[in-house]
Amino acid sequence: MPDPEAPSGNTTASGLRSNSVGTESLIEAEALDLVGTLSAFDECAYVWDLVTDTLQWEDNAASVFGLDGSDDIATGKRFEERIVPEHRTRRFSVVHNGTSCPHDRGVPYRVQYRFHPGPLRGVASIWIEDHGRWWPGKDGKPVKTRGVVRIVNESFVAEQAALFGSDGDEETDTLNRTRLPKAIAAIIERSEQRQTQAAFLIIAVNNLASVNETFGFDIGDELLAATAQIIKSKLRSGDVLGRYSSNKFGVAISNCGPGAMRIAAERFMKAVRQTPIPTSACQLSATVSVGGITIPDHAKSVRQVFSRSLHALEAAKSRRCDSFVSYEDDSDHETSRKHRITIADDIMSALDDNRMRLVLQPIINSKTRKADIYECLLRMQKPDGTIVSAGEFIPFAEQFGLLRLIDKRTLELSVALLRKHPRLSLSLNVSSMTATDQDWLATLLSLSDNDRSLTRRLVLEITETKVIDDIDQAIAFVDTLREMGCRVAIDDFGAGYTSFKNLKHLPVDMVKIDGAFVKNLPVDSSDRIFIKTMVDLAETFGMETVAEWVGDEETADILTKAGITYLQGFHFGQPIPASELPEDL
Repeated sequence: MPDPEAPSGNTTASGLRSNSVGTESLIEAEALDLVGTLSAFDECAYVWDLVTDTLQWEDNAASVFGLDGSDDIATGKRFEERIVPEHRTRRFSVVHNGTSCPHDRGVPYRVQYRFHPGPLRGVASIWIEDHGRWWPGKDGKPVKTRGVVRIVNESFVAEQAALFGSDGDEETDTLNRTRLPKAIAAIIERSEQRQTQAAFLIIAVNNLASVNETFGFDIGDELLAATAQIIKSKLRSGDVLGRYSSNKFGVAISNCGPGAMRIAAERFMKAVRQTPIPTSACQLSATVSVGGITIPDHAKSVRQVFSRSLHALEAAKSRRCDSFVSYEDDSDHETSRKHRITIADDIMSALDDNRMRLVLQPIINSKTRKADIYECLLRMQKPDGTIVSAGEFIPFAEQFGLLRLIDKRTLELSVALLRKHPRLSLSLNVSSMTATDQDWLATLLSLSDNDRSLTRRLVLEITETKVIDDIDQAIAFVDTLREMGCRVAIDDFGAGYTSFKNLKHLPVDMVKIDGAFVKNLPVDSSDRIFIKTMVDLAETFGMETVAEWVGDEETADILTKAGITYLQGFHFGQPIPASELPEDL
C-alpha cells in the first residue's frame, strides 16, 4: 500500500523523484544490498564493544581487508596489532581520549592510519579511513562504537591533509606550530580593536620525559594526546588550543583578564591532575605547569606573547610539579633579553659581512725570548668601527649555537694569514662543539689543500675542561689533526678536572698551564711546586709547555729556570691586529 505521506510522483529509495518507471520497478524488485554496496567501495561496517573488546563486522570484512576470515580482527586488540606501530596512537586517541557528550548522540570520530592486511593483497600495508561514533558509559568512558572503515590510497590521504590537516597537529589534534601564531595574532588584533583583554597560557606536560624513558615514545605520544584532549574538554567556546613544542601547548583565551586567567589555568591543572589516562601500556597520570600573560597588558605582539609566557612558565616549573605563574614585568630580565638578542644579531651580521678580525698575542720562546708562535684571538668589529673583545660575545655565541660558525670563520682567517706569511706559526682555540665536528675537519683539509708546509705551522688548542667529556672522541680528534700535520695543545691545564692519567692517553704536543698557577708565582711556593711537577711530567711524555699570564720579568725568570718552553702574557706585549704583522714573517 502506498505511503499516504509520500509526495506524489515516483521516488527513489533516497527520496529523490524519478520519472523512470523502470527504475521504480527495479527498486521494488530488489532489496537494498548494504553489504554489496559497501564492498563495491572497499568499505565495511563494524560494531565494537569496548567492555568485552568484541568487534562485529559485516560479512564483507574478510574480502575488504584481504583476510582468509574475520577471526583475525574479531577483537579490538587483534585489529590494533595489524595497525602499523607508529599509527596506533591515532586510533587509540580518537576513541579513548575524546570529549564526552549526551549518550543518545554519541561522539563522532574520523582517523586515517596504515594497516597490515592479509596475504591476499600482497602489499606491506594499506591506508584505511575509519569514521563513526562512540558512546560513553555512566563513568563517561567509551563502551561502544559504530563505524565504517574503507580502503583509501596515498593520494586521498595527501589531499585530506592538504584540505583539512594543514592547520592541525596530527598527533594531538590541536592547531599546529604554524597555525597557532596566526590565531594569537588575530586575538591581539581583536583585543586592540574592541578594547578588551585576552590571555595566553603555555601549558607544559611535566612528566613526559619520564614516560618516554620508561615506557617508550609511543606511550609518551598517547599520554600527550590524552592530555591535549583533557585540556580541550575544559575550553570555553571560542578558546583556541594549539601545539607549541614537544611537550607544550598554548591556549589563547578571548575576553579574559588576570583573575579569569588564573581560574582557567587552575581548571586545566586540576582536570589533568585528576583524570586517569589509559594507554596501551597501563593507566598513567600527568601533571602540567602553566605560565600565562594577558593581552595587551603584557604583550602586544606574537613574539612577546611567546617569550613572556615562556618566562612565566619557567618560573612556574621552578616551584612544584603543577603550578601557575602569571607574567610580571621584570625590567632587568627584559633588558638582559634585549641585550642577548642584540648580540646575536651583531654576531650574525659580523659573520655575514666579514667583520670578524684576528689579533695576535706572541708566544715567546723562553730561551731566545723571541716570538715563535702567535695565538689568534678573535675580535668583532661593529659597523661603526668599534672593536668588541671575544669575552663579550663568545659566551652568547655558545648559548645561541653559533660557535661552529665562529670557529670556521677563525680557521678561514688563520689559514689565509699562514698563506700570506710563510714563516708564521699560529695557535688557535677550538671549542668543544668543533672537536666533534667532521665538517670543521673537512674545512681544514680543504683550506690547507693538504699542504704540510702550512699545517705544520698550525697549533690547535683544546680546552682541558672539555677533554674529559669524551676522552675517546678527543683522542680521535687529536689523532686526525696530527695526521694532517698540525700540532695540538691542551689549553688551561689545571683549571679543570682532567686527571694526569688521561694526559698520557692524549698524544698532544703541548700543554698550556692555566694562568691561575702563574700570576702569583713569586710569592706562592705551592704554585712553583705545581709548575715544576708539570715541567717534569711534560718532559716525560715528550710535550712542550706554555705558561700563560706572565706579567713581569721576575715571573718569566722563575718559569725559565723551571724549564718552561714558552711564555705568554702582557709582559711581552699586547695583542696586535693581524694586519700589522711585519711582512717578513
